Amino acid sequence: MMEYGLQMYSVRDIAKDDLLGALRQVADLGYNFVEFAGFFGNSAKDVRDTLDACGLKVSGTHTGWAELTADRIDETIAYHKELGNTNIIIPGMPMGTEEELNKAIDLINEAQPKLAAAGIALGYHNHEYEFKMMAYGKIPHEELEKRTNVEFEIDTFWAYFAGLNPVEVLERLKDRIRVIHLKDGLLDRSGRSLGEGTAPVAAVREYAIKNGLRMVVESEGLQPTGLEEVGRCIRYLRGLDE
Repeated sequence: MMEYGLQMYSVRDIAKDDLLGALRQVADLGYNFVEFAGFFGNSAKDVRDTLDACGLKVSGTHTGWAELTADRIDETIAYHKELGNTNIIIPGMPMGTEEELNKAIDLINEAQPKLAAAGIALGYHNHEYEFKMMAYGKIPHEELEKRTNVEFEIDTFWAYFAGLNPVEVLERLKDRIRVIHLKDGLLDRSGRSLGEGTAPVAAVREYAIKNGLRMVVESEGLQPTGLEEVGRCIRYLRGLDE
């Protein structure tokens, strides 16, 4: 059976108050692995014990860039090593000015070798703005591609929203991609459960399967709750599996 993961931001309505309980409910829906978006004060041991108990794997975390600065990165590494996570993904950085872009690139290039020495890969997750020409005359994603060795977790909805063909983006950057966000929505910026928007979800899924990319579902609408929304997503995917 095809394996799918879930970005836990999708169930933030319950995870913020009961992360461990949210993990158990996500496992019950049939997801195979999770990508975290914060730990809400839970110890790495408690999170790992819960993952083991309900048969979930951790595929990665969204970890803010501020946790990777020189004064905090050792603490971050220690937590993730205890958790058993080998994939840290920055979920976005300010790049609206050239100074911000340069700071982002410097931080990535300083953090990546420290993480690698600890057995942890570093990735970057896009929104739409990284693919846009900025007022200072550069496209941030192109600069990341040229000036860093960071991996890319392509959020395929945001690539679509930026006016790109997500499958073409995946193919162009395939040597630097291991995991993607499988997400749907409309061009008015609103999110939808998989199969209920206009993004090319089925084509992205097919490409990911053919090329061995790990698929992490992200669905942001909380309609009417996060669990109900991601339940619709996994049912849609199981329907495609058949």
